[in-house]
Amino acid sequence: MINTKNYLEESNIIDYSNEKIQTLAKQLSENIFSKEEIVKNCFEYVRDEIKHSGDYKLDIPTCKASEVLDFKSGWCFAKSHLLAALLRANKIPTAFCYQRLALSEYKKDSFSLHGLNAVYLENYGWIKIDARGNKTGVDAQFIPPQEKLAFSLCENEYDLGVYYSRPLDVVVEALNKNRTYEEMISNIPDLKSTI
Repeated sequence: MINTKNYLEESNIIDYSNEKIQTLAKQLSENIFSKEEIVKNCFEYVRDEIKHSGDYKLDIPTCKASEVLDFKSGWCFAKSHLLAALLRANKIPTAFCYQRLALSEYKKDSFSLHGLNAVYLENYGWIKIDARGNKTGVDAQFIPPQEKLAFSLCENEYDLGVYYSRPLDVVVEALNKNRTYEEMISNIPDLKSTI
């Protein structure tokens, strides 16, 4: 059994004591008896009910889990913060994971980090889940033990391969500094910024 204590902690960003997060976390786990079902409910809520700021070109800056829930929007990173808060409120160990992807969708010949989560389930170990939001060409699902993420890695793209207990500082800084869609697209965090 691994030590999952750090993957259950609350922080300023993963503020799961927030009343609205607590209420939603309870609703999504009501009358459910398996952790897998709770994960699925929380994952599908964030994936389907929270708009991806990039897809909708929203000028609504969110970073903290409670902000994402209040405004029902966020970049992939911010959505991962809300999902972590909902799962940790339900005592399910949740990590932050990152991929480095080509950014052809927004900026030609550039790369950025992409934020997602992993949950620790006794029956499977760590399972990655990606609640960025589905659209044409993106079909992320929670179907353990298989991982069905938003993006398949292509040449020159890679998974950082780390289960972080806290969001990367470069991600939090980008979400707090860039207040509009255009600012975020121009300054989306990349791995080079984390070194």
